[in-house]
Order: sequence, then C-alpha cells, then structure tokens
Amino acid sequence: MDCFASLAMTATRTAIGQETEESPMTNRPAPSLVGRLWAGQTLPVVVVVTLVLAFWYAMVIPMNAQRLRTTFENNNQAYTFSDLAGAAFDMEKPNLPAPHQIVAEMQKTIVDMPMTSKRSLVYHGMITLESTLTGFIVGSLFGILLAILIVHMKSLERSLMPWIVMSQTIPILALAPMIVVIFNQFDVPSIAAKAAISAYLSFFPVTVGMVKGLRSPDPLQLDLMRTYSASRWQTFFKLRLPASVPFLFTSLKVAVAASLVGAIVAEMTKSEDGGFGARLLAGSYYGQTIQIWAALMTAALCACLLVALVGLADNLVARRMGAAR
Repeated sequence: MDCFASLAMTATRTAIGQETEESPMTNRPAPSLVGRLWAGQTLPVVVVVTLVLAFWYAMVIPMNAQRLRTTFENNNQAYTFSDLAGAAFDMEKPNLPAPHQIVAEMQKTIVDMPMTSKRSLVYHGMITLESTLTGFIVGSLFGILLAILIVHMKSLERSLMPWIVMSQTIPILALAPMIVVIFNQFDVPSIAAKAAISAYLSFFPVTVGMVKGLRSPDPLQLDLMRTYSASRWQTFFKLRLPASVPFLFTSLKVAVAASLVGAIVAEMTKSEDGGFGARLLAGSYYGQTIQIWAALMTAALCACLLVALVGLADNLVARRMGAAR
C-alpha cells in the first residue's frame, strides 16, 4: 500500500507540474501599478518630457552665462553663481529662454490677447492653418491622382517617378520666393502662393504611399479578380483601393505636417499677410527669442492637432471597413 501511495503521490505531483508548465500565466504575479502604467502610453511620455525639461533647464544657464557675465562686469557688479542662475531664468531677450518663459508668452498671446489682434498667436495661427489645409487638400488629391496613373501606366512609372523624387531635392527656401514672385506677377491671391508651396511638400509622401498601397494586394488576389472577369476599374475599387487605405492615412499624417512647414516657410517670404512665419521673422528682426520660441511651440501644437485629426479619420474609416481598432 505504501508503494501504491507513493506512486499516486508522484503521479499527482507530475500532473500538477505539467499543468504548471502548460499554463504559466496562472502562477504569474499580477503586474504592479508602475508596470501597468509603463506598459501604457502615459508614463513613458511623462518620463521623456520630464527628462527633456530637466535638460532644457540645465542648458539655460550655460547658454546665457556669457551675456550675463558681460552685463555684470560692465556694471562693475559682483555676482555669484546663484545670481547668474537667477538672472538666466529671467532674461528679457535670452539666447535660450526657459520653458516657463515660453509658457508665459503663450498664455499672454493665446489666452489673454484678443484673437483679432495682430499680436495674437491665434490670429496668426488661423492664417497659417488656412494655407496649410488648402495646400494639404490640393497636394493630397494631386498625389493620389499621380499614384493611380503610375500604377496603371507603366510608362509613367519610368518617366514620371524619377522627376517626382528629384522635385523633393530642391530646397524649399530657394523655391518659395520664386513661387511667390511668379504668383504676384499674375495678381493671384497670396493664399494661393502659400498653398502651392504647402501642396508641393505634401504631394510627395501621398504619392509614394499610395503607389505602395495600390500595389499591396497579393498576386493571388489579383489572379482571383481576373478569374471573376473583373474589369480594371472593378479591381481598383474592390481590391486595390481598400488595400491602400492604411498606406494612405499613414502618408497623410506625414503630408499634413509637411504642409504646415511649407505654409510657414511661405509666410517668411511673404510676411505682410501674417501667420506663424511672419511672427518668426518679426521675432528674429528684433531679437525676441521668447516670441520666436512661443510661435514655434504653438506651430508644433497645431501640427500635433492636425496629425491627431488625420488619425481620428483613419480610425473612423477603419471601423467603417470592419477593422478592429
């Protein structure tokens, strides 16, 4: 009996060990609160932002120290490191402003100032967004049309695609003044010139992404469509176009950010109409570095908002097509 009992106990232990090996998740401890936060998106972003801000604040003192030393010495004023650090964080025209100075400038020019004022970043932002969205829509439609032609006409791929790639090697700072001058000669509205520059930067990623997306269906799927005697347009609308949607929205996120950059560059060439580019140019003329950084940060927030809107449209279209998001 003792022998059978020991065998039974051994078999039981073996079965329990096998169950433990086959289902390791049952004995795995629950993740801690920090582990759950780190697995998400909030905590990594907070950590990175904190490190960037700490590095930024650390660089404010050495970047502004030379000018402050010169000021103290010219006034025959003795100073300590604490005096130097305190003055570095409160300079009127610093080489590198502190983050709290930029936030204060954004508070003054976005919240406190009327939106109709030409010193308001909301006023300049509306001008920039108008050119950005116009150029983005035109450039995206043009890029989609080019991609369709390239996919369906082999001769265009060999003859047109190299020129499309070559067009992006021209510096936009050199091209923008020429476009503005040409449009001015024909009395075209200024928004058209700025939108043309935005469209120039935005059509390329859409073209490349759509060409990749329209060619993404498997050859077996294309053969199946031919087996069903589907026409070229039926194949396009029922197979190629749905397969290209993820590539399209990924390209649109890049294109909308590039379109904003194009509008800002155009406004630096034609600054009398206003916009973020005009604000940056005015700040550089008068050495208002805090104004420059506030405009840059506001433009970056606008770019994040535009990319988020494209991502929202991507999710809505994906749900409409039955994808799990």
